[in-house]
Amino acid sequence: MSDPTTVSRRSVLLGGTAAGAVALSTGAALPAAAQQGAGFARRGEVFTLGVASGDPAPDGVVLWTRLAADPIAEDGMGGMPDKTFPVQWEVAEDERFHRVVQRGEAQAAPSLGHSVHVELTGLRPDREYFYRFRAEGAVSPVGRTRTAPLPGAMTELTMAFASCAQFEHGFFTAYRHLAEEHPDLVLHLGDYQYEYKAGDYVIPGGNIRDHAGPETTTLANYRQRHAQYKSDPDLQFAHAAAPWVVVWDDHELDNNWADEIHEKPEKPQPDFLERRKAAFQAYYENMPLRRAQIPKGIDLRLHRRIEWGRLATFHMLDTRQYRDDQVGGDKVPTTDPARLDPARSLTGAEQERWLLTNLRSSQARWDVLGQQVMFAEIDLAEGDAEGYNPDAWDGYVGSRQRVIQGFQQGKVRNPVVLTGDVHKNWANDVQSDGRTVATELTTTSITSGGDGSESLTEKEKGYLRDNPHVRFYSNQRGYIRTRFTEGELRADYRVVPYVSKPGAPVRTAASFVVEDGRPGLNPA
Repeated sequence: MSDPTTVSRRSVLLGGTAAGAVALSTGAALPAAAQQGAGFARRGEVFTLGVASGDPAPDGVVLWTRLAADPIAEDGMGGMPDKTFPVQWEVAEDERFHRVVQRGEAQAAPSLGHSVHVELTGLRPDREYFYRFRAEGAVSPVGRTRTAPLPGAMTELTMAFASCAQFEHGFFTAYRHLAEEHPDLVLHLGDYQYEYKAGDYVIPGGNIRDHAGPETTTLANYRQRHAQYKSDPDLQFAHAAAPWVVVWDDHELDNNWADEIHEKPEKPQPDFLERRKAAFQAYYENMPLRRAQIPKGIDLRLHRRIEWGRLATFHMLDTRQYRDDQVGGDKVPTTDPARLDPARSLTGAEQERWLLTNLRSSQARWDVLGQQVMFAEIDLAEGDAEGYNPDAWDGYVGSRQRVIQGFQQGKVRNPVVLTGDVHKNWANDVQSDGRTVATELTTTSITSGGDGSESLTEKEKGYLRDNPHVRFYSNQRGYIRTRFTEGELRADYRVVPYVSKPGAPVRTAASFVVEDGRPGLNPA
């Protein structure tokens, strides 16, 4: 965990108490309770999972919390009685709540895991706000959020994005550093939590943190797993620092799932759709999502658009729920020619139409796809051989080409693709017919895969030789910090040297600039 004494006024401080929570003044350290990790709650505390906000609009934002007196109780109900609890909330212009602008009450019902989703309206555009909750005599930690600019505004944006945080693979120090960047917005591109049971997917050197519990298959299991992750103070700190926009990948449900097909169809899982239903409900319960994302049975519409004035539009995609199954039995790399079938889709027909329509009508300076899997073509076979990842857009070549055509036919000024999933940093020029048509920024994991290495293996060096459109590659943990302006997009690849113990420093491994109207990466 990084040194908390450097937290500035704009960083929101964890550590509500049963007597009351107030934000601390400039330069104050985090309370000791917030530094100790999971299980720091006081007797009678119900805000053990922190607070969050998300999906900002010019007039409002979603506020979230979930009541839990015993976060990982076996029944998944967080140690809460089977009844509905009133939860008061308030929003202020200052962190001491001297200038409260809205107050209200929400109901935390057991049917939604005692979660609360407050959709605020009536706030001022492009403003910083602070919020907190009260319930059962306790006061929550304070969160910082902000509204989006007005539709015509060209307001600059600092946005950080992350992916792939496996609890047992390391400490979430990178989340804390991300929060200390003071971002206006955070995007999470999936694998927020992992479904594996204790003892599965052990990394070299063993798993770093205790990870109790079975594989997540029931609603109680998924609620427990989300609560275990949300109990981490670094993740709580990041959620409280800025509004988040979230999409899932595969591990929120099951590794490599595709639509209604689980990872290993040769091993029947007759209750998979019930499992999917449970995973989707738990995901909604634990994320700052709007009512439009309330699941309906086995379905949850997660693709949506977030606008930051006229500067940037974020087209958030779901590349799991509607996809055709992966070719080649998920083998990586694959040479299966079925990946070239133009009828295959990664997004599904309805979501593809939605995206292409949005691209044609967009007036944004930067159109950004927030999605999960590698977009650029990447040859993963060594030497003269060719082989591709069937789980990425390389397994759905026709689907990718239609999106690229959408960039071109829609005259998209600056198309940018943001990616997670692969636990490595990549910076790619997206090419079509030999020319660069878009830019892809791929963030590494927060912890998944363990410490990583600053040096490249011979195989990894081969990726760079065989894929000259790849401008950067590294195998370290971290996130990407971006800065959007009218004239350029800057991306800084922020990495930590280790996650196997707390306290890792952060540094910038590489920086790139994309100039307005000129797709492609330039070293900064």
